[in-house]
Amino acid sequence: MDGIDVAAAELSTAGDGVVELRPLGFAEVPYPPALRERLQAALPPAAVDAREFCVLDTEVGRAFADAARHGLAEFGGADLISSLGQTLYHWVEDGRARGTTQLGRPAWIAEATGLPVLADLRARDVAAGGHGAPLAGVLDALWLADRPGPVIALNIGGIANITVVGGPEPLAYDTGPGNALLDAAAARVTGGAAAGDVDGRLAAAGRVRPELLERLLADGYYRAEPPKSTGKEHFNAAYLDEVLRGADLDGPDLLATLTELTAATVADACHRHRAREVVASGGGVRNPALLAALRRRLGTGVDLHVSDDLGLPAAGKEGYLAALLGWLTWNGLPGNVPGTTGADGPRLLGSLTPGTGPLRLPEPAAGPVRSLRITHPTTLEAE
Repeated sequence: MDGIDVAAAELSTAGDGVVELRPLGFAEVPYPPALRERLQAALPPAAVDAREFCVLDTEVGRAFADAARHGLAEFGGADLISSLGQTLYHWVEDGRARGTTQLGRPAWIAEATGLPVLADLRARDVAAGGHGAPLAGVLDALWLADRPGPVIALNIGGIANITVVGGPEPLAYDTGPGNALLDAAAARVTGGAAAGDVDGRLAAAGRVRPELLERLLADGYYRAEPPKSTGKEHFNAAYLDEVLRGADLDGPDLLATLTELTAATVADACHRHRAREVVASGGGVRNPALLAALRRRLGTGVDLHVSDDLGLPAAGKEGYLAALLGWLTWNGLPGNVPGTTGADGPRLLGSLTPGTGPLRLPEPAAGPVRSLRITHPTTLEAE
């Protein structure tokens, strides 16, 4: 909930099951401060009544519409807008996803831009027995298909998730908290300052408390078998309060320990799959303390890269994922990988909201997509 990621991409087929994604630009548009506070106040375990849900769904939709207009103005026209939405709640019971709720009514985006909008991308996967997450598995499985494996794509958002490429089939799941507990702790330590722990400086100044780390690692989620998913309905400020009950430690030590928790749980998952290479993206890669802890936990036998090193901007990856998912559905292709979400099979994802004119979809693609190639403008084109 730190902002709205906007990315523009040109996608096309290149034959032999290859799709080319050409990044055209990305930006992060901040939420209006009052809306961001209202969203954070609505996170579990808070109770949200029907009126507040309606207001949030509408206001997020309007904020998305403003962000879409910004993207169109900055990066040029588009044929389709694809929106992953703002997750408010992910309902998991007995190890199975039962439902998922993303805010951001797509009608506001369509009305503001005149373009068709693909939204509600997770629900169909959940209906097919999957977790609806992490959908990044489809991008990662295609993008990293030709690299010597096993290679792991890591996304460190509020929740950290991995995609394992190079095994019998792609596998993806949430490893646990990424920035979720760190953000909650930083708000406590800094008195709610919006900037939080900039560059992980407070964490770097603290020391890891082994007894607290052991208590955190005792959470049953880490022992559950994949595919699995979690969210801020579990790893939130109330969870942190419960874990810290009776603990006596200062802010830097708390942040250092939570940083170590994220690094340890991610690294344990990577070691479990015998990764030779980890390609990281998401907001967490901007935290030097977290990257340093992760690099140490992974050890010398595992190469850690940021996705920018492979041509895909880490800060824009989630936006480019949305673009890819939109292109797949638009061309009649499934947007999930059953091995990454646990769904019963591949499915077309999302619901389409028309723009100013009737929907005219292209002829469905002749065959499946097997790999993704990131291309960039030549120097001449850029000039």
